[in-house]
Amino acid sequence: MKLVFVYYAYEKQGSSLDLQGYARAAGEMGHEATVYGWPNPKIPLNYSIELAGADAVIFVFEWTTDLLYGDRLDWLRLVSSVPRRRRVVIDCDGRYNDVINVHGDFNHRTEAESVAYVDFCDAVADKIYQPSPRPLRRNVGTFLFHIYDPAWEAPLDFSAKDFGIVYVGHSKFRWHGMSQVLRALAPVRGKAGRIGLFGYGWDRQPDWAESLKMEDAYQVDFAHMKALGVEALPPVAFSEVIATMSRGIINPMVYRPLFEHMDFVTCRTFENVAAGTIPLFLLNADYVRSVFGEAAADELVLAGDRQTEKIADVLSRPGHYAEIVEGIRDEFRRHHTPQARLRQLIEIINE
Repeated sequence: MKLVFVYYAYEKQGSSLDLQGYARAAGEMGHEATVYGWPNPKIPLNYSIELAGADAVIFVFEWTTDLLYGDRLDWLRLVSSVPRRRRVVIDCDGRYNDVINVHGDFNHRTEAESVAYVDFCDAVADKIYQPSPRPLRRNVGTFLFHIYDPAWEAPLDFSAKDFGIVYVGHSKFRWHGMSQVLRALAPVRGKAGRIGLFGYGWDRQPDWAESLKMEDAYQVDFAHMKALGVEALPPVAFSEVIATMSRGIINPMVYRPLFEHMDFVTCRTFENVAAGTIPLFLLNADYVRSVFGEAAADELVLAGDRQTEKIADVLSRPGHYAEIVEGIRDEFRRHHTPQARLRQLIEIINE
């Protein structure tokens, strides 16, 4: 089967590691997976504009429905290359919904935006999926999309970390969660060593925030970060995400409030577990239990009045918590590999 993914990829954000995994798994399983577009040395995906022989087109919508490569003629080529029943939309941002606003995080600013997005998705495919076990719309199915690739796994070796705490991800709608992590850390700041937040918006508003009217999305208390000695560091290429996470003993798992509200999984859901670090979840314990297992919900959730104690304990004995991470890895290898996801996707296409 020849699968064509349509995805607006960036070098330093998004789900490109997932698409690399799909392409490799497809080759191993006797299929072919390409990403629509022309080769880009900075974004090493399996790009191609060849649509002849395509069996399915999968639109992975993350932050936009625009094409990175092409125009309206390319849209025509894409939708005419396969029958409608073999076109799939993966809504990675929860935008195929009415307007939702959670702690200032939103999927749309206006109802008109929501209607336009839903209409667009409906125009290109009948099959709409979200990476959530509980989509809000009845016509939306569950497809987790993001993968756990065992090839990513870094050793859980804590003998030579240069950071106590690392976070890899942009500040977009993350200050609500990150500020809670930093408040919990403050009483034991001296035990943490270096703290590094890698991504856009941790040192200043990104250049595009004003032009896109997204200043509210990138609100950060820079003075508080400076007072705690938190380092705001540049974003890293997607190929370096796991190695960068692995530089820290702890990686906080902080979702956008919108994604937490909708029980979404993201690329970081799986990348964090593959990194050589201990994930600490600032997430609902029931969600953690359903995705990461009972031990993670019991031992790795930052909640209640013991958050500071938990951070200090993980910093002092990460080896104990590494055993929990190994258990999560075992489970992820069984259920969330690129091969498992690809089989699920092919079933959706063939329905």
